[in-house]
Amino acid sequence: MITESDLAHLRHCVELAAEALADGDNPFGSVLVAADGTVLAADRNRETSADDPMAHPEIALARWAAAHLSPAERVRATVYTSGEHCPMCAAAHAWAGLGRIVYVASSAQFTEWSTAFGGPASPVAALPIQQVAPGIPVEGPAPELTEAIRELHRRRFAA
Repeated sequence: MITESDLAHLRHCVELAAEALADGDNPFGSVLVAADGTVLAADRNRETSADDPMAHPEIALARWAAAHLSPAERVRATVYTSGEHCPMCAAAHAWAGLGRIVYVASSAQFTEWSTAFGGPASPVAALPIQQVAPGIPVEGPAPELTEAIRELHRRRFAA
């Protein structure tokens, strides 16, 4: 169940996604939160600005967690994100030993929106996180924020 506290962190993700779009990157943002609710790290997509197709915020947070947190802290942490992890990010999350994932919009929704907005096909299958990393607790989508992230993706493809 997505709580009010979860929604506050997801709103932060949407803000990061808007920041990414403003800088010419794909509109995705993620926040890593400790078990006590402390925000540990946050990042946004940087694929275009860094000229790196793997510069996803979920990868950056998994790397940060591996470098700065103990295994026990990682498994109790939550990654909030504007979009469900792609297979690459889900694998990084699992290999880093991170805990729960909460997302705004699903991979299936992004695929539908990309098609509707005339975007390119993804180079990888839009698999649910559980198919890549079955042991991770996952919650989403968050209907309260889905329209906000959908609009950012509409703007991405309209540009």
